[in-house]
Amino acid sequence: MLIFGFMNWTDHKLEQVFFALAVLAIALIVSRLLRLLIGRFIRSAAQKLKVDPTRYNFFKNAMDFIVFLVAAIIIFRSIPAFKAFGTTLLTGAGVLAAIVGFASQSAFSNIISGFFLVIFKPFSVGDRVRIGQLYMGIVEDITLRHTVIKDFENRRIVIPNSVISNETIINSTLTDEKVCIFIEVPIAFNAPLDKAMNIIREESLKHPNCIDNRSPEELTKGDPQVRVRAIAFGDFGIQLRGYAWAATSALAFELRCDVFVAIQKRFIEEQIEFGYPGRIMITSNNSSPDETK
Repeated sequence: MLIFGFMNWTDHKLEQVFFALAVLAIALIVSRLLRLLIGRFIRSAAQKLKVDPTRYNFFKNAMDFIVFLVAAIIIFRSIPAFKAFGTTLLTGAGVLAAIVGFASQSAFSNIISGFFLVIFKPFSVGDRVRIGQLYMGIVEDITLRHTVIKDFENRRIVIPNSVISNETIINSTLTDEKVCIFIEVPIAFNAPLDKAMNIIREESLKHPNCIDNRSPEELTKGDPQVRVRAIAFGDFGIQLRGYAWAATSALAFELRCDVFVAIQKRFIEEQIEFGYPGRIMITSNNSSPDETK
């Protein structure tokens, strides 16, 4: 009789375990199917309707959370042992609420910040952004908790949403991807100023990434495509700055790097001296001839 009762108890427990595993398996399958369907919808919508995929990626991650939360509720409500455990937890709801509220404060802050990022859209998936002064790259994904940014070394930077909400965001692709890049070159005080400015302008215009971003009014006035100005008298010479436009930030970076090399070669050919650290020593010889012997 005892053996029969033990077997019944064991069978009952196994049924509960199998039920819990079955619910989790179904939740996993439903979650994967929803992610697949939403992913296909995002791709088709982005191509045909030209919609922003950010909110759909966020919704895709939110669906996982909802599906597994429902699965957990079903398991706790269906298995008596878990149901009793839940009742015990609810008995101390005051203490539990305080503990959970304190422990999950950061998590809820990230979720709320994630919703604000999706609603107000300071950036979207695929945008080139700078977060604060430290992180820069392409937005790859926005989840319930964090945002993933791929930097230019192909590394992934995972930043909590609450941190992003408190930082200054520089978005290079929010409305207009064109970028005005600064090409700054210091030259010596005695270097030919006009000649150096013309070299900066010529080498910038030669680069294939340099575009004409002049307005109709500027074209009518005959303003140059690449402006070059002397912006400061520095400790080492005169600071020149060229203003060249490129279609994107990446192309602007290439333009500046290549133009620096071209300017260096031209300055050597034209014998134009760069500004560099130096010192002028002034001595006074007030000693008498007898003292210098």
